[in-house]
Amino acid sequence: MPMYKEEVDPSLLALESRQEEILKRLYELKTAVDGLSKMIQTPDADFDVTNIIQADEYAPLTANTADLDSMLGKDYGALKDIVINANPSQPPLSLIVLHSLLCERYKILSAVHTHSSVKCVPENLLKCFGEQTRKQSRHEYQLGFTLIWKNVPKPQMKFSIQTMCPIEGEGNIARFLFSLFGQKHNAVTSTLIDSWVDTAIFQLKEGSNKEKAAVLRSMNTTLGKTPWLGGNELTVADIVAWCALQQTSSSNAVPANVQKWMKSCENLAPFNSALKLLK
Repeated sequence: MPMYKEEVDPSLLALESRQEEILKRLYELKTAVDGLSKMIQTPDADFDVTNIIQADEYAPLTANTADLDSMLGKDYGALKDIVINANPSQPPLSLIVLHSLLCERYKILSAVHTHSSVKCVPENLLKCFGEQTRKQSRHEYQLGFTLIWKNVPKPQMKFSIQTMCPIEGEGNIARFLFSLFGQKHNAVTSTLIDSWVDTAIFQLKEGSNKEKAAVLRSMNTTLGKTPWLGGNELTVADIVAWCALQQTSSSNAVPANVQKWMKSCENLAPFNSALKLLK
């Protein structure tokens, strides 16, 4: 008995195609809502909306999304969000520099908010991410970077709002942000960089005059041998140490090698623009 192949109704094929397209669009909508829910579910969402200034930073793409996926994990289409709380009376200058550097590598959706616990924030801090220049859909960005000026004792950061405990301290947050550049160091260099970060925060920025003088002598010796604190390339140690110097009286009298290093930092646009926040 001959076998006959049943013909499929073209209208049925068209219907199936439309169903697939609808399901795809529903999935995209779900991921967008999931991304927004991260902001809504954080206790930091009770900021004063009258003081919101949002700046969408755009930079040429020199790295693809797969780089961030490998470091931060895939989020199935939802925008990866970094949310930082910081006190405007003690602005974490290193995080501003790192934000600018990240904008050179990734497509960042940047925002600055004022929390209701803060009564007044200087205009330069409200615009620390620059003026708003363009608007694009949320899904067109690789990374969200939100800074909330809030009355907190020290900077706090969350990456995954729903599952992550906060990272506290400017040095620790700076380490996390710099890790997004994917630099690889051996154990000795990594330990040296970590040591310089701690020294910059706890001795250069918060230490006594005697401690600061000792750190400057040590920096001068190191920078007489290598152009940067961690060797032959810029690292998070340079960023944190430079910012600590800018925010202490120590920047007024530094040894020759440290002065040369500071000028090298300031020749980079992110450092130079951060100086404007101190004026």
